[in-house]
Amino acid sequence: MAKSVRVPPRWVVRTAWAIHRGIYRVTGGRRGLWPPRPGRWGALRLTTTGRRSGQPRSVILAYFEEGPDLVLMSMNGWGEGEPAWQLNLAANPEATVEFRRGSRQVRARTATGEEHTRLWARWATIDKDLDGYAQKRTTPTVVIVLEPR
Repeated sequence: MAKSVRVPPRWVVRTAWAIHRGIYRVTGGRRGLWPPRPGRWGALRLTTTGRRSGQPRSVILAYFEEGPDLVLMSMNGWGEGEPAWQLNLAANPEATVEFRRGSRQVRARTATGEEHTRLWARWATIDKDLDGYAQKRTTPTVVIVLEPR
């Protein structure tokens, strides 16, 4: 059974996101993105196509690498509901990711079955509180795989 975790108030999560995006913008992308390291996640910038607007929408997300694929956790900052970027990928799975040094075109898909179980377990080695955070949500937590195009 997962241990009980405390989720920060929504305003704290949203403020942290705004600060992170601000650092990325102010430094022209020199800060705010980093590669994953053993036992740690990295940060990338994902640009999707808005499902209603058709306009580019960007967000900074945690990830780890699984061979050539990038693995994301769709938890909406531990809040309820699916994040907009996940809904955008469901409508149009073609996207772009930016790293500290370069970018890549990707195609998104949802991990299912054994793959979901395996990738979830790998996330849990990086974030020891993952199961506790997931239990706080009534919305299922989706694992997204970004494959190179």
